Amino acid sequence: MASLNRVDLIGNIGQDIELRYMPDGSAVANISLATTAKWKGNNGQLQERTEWHRLVCYGKTAELAAEYLQKGSQVFFSGRLQTRKWEKEGETHYSTEIVVQEMQFLGSTRKGAAAQAPAATPPEAAKTTRKGKPAPKQSADIPESDVPF
Repeated sequence: MASLNRVDLIGNIGQDIELRYMPDGSAVANISLATTAKWKGNNGQLQERTEWHRLVCYGKTAELAAEYLQKGSQVFFSGRLQTRKWEKEGETHYSTEIVVQEMQFLGSTRKGAAAQAPAATPPEAAKTTRKGKPAPKQSADIPESDVPF
């Protein structure tokens, strides 16, 4: 039987990203992401609920996130759920987080560039793959005969 562990989120960064480096030199970024659902309640009033998510990025993806994202930035993340378990003072603790495999910037994302147009984000940084490499560029000049569907 097949299984799937995938999470797709669009939300806003809740605080500036914490970037650190492991002893082997690889980058790790911890991200707090807020997603908000809005609906009208039984009384017709607008209701709102915000969920907070813990995300972790590795490698080049972590470095790009720390460089271009700041509190309030809107971004798409895709990844997988992972639960960690540890003991502290005889008590068992658990933490569930999303290990980011792909991210895509959705708004003006360069730190300090809030007044600039969204084009301020370098195209090669706009989307990365799970290994932190830039995603292949897509062109609108693809002949219709080459489209597989």
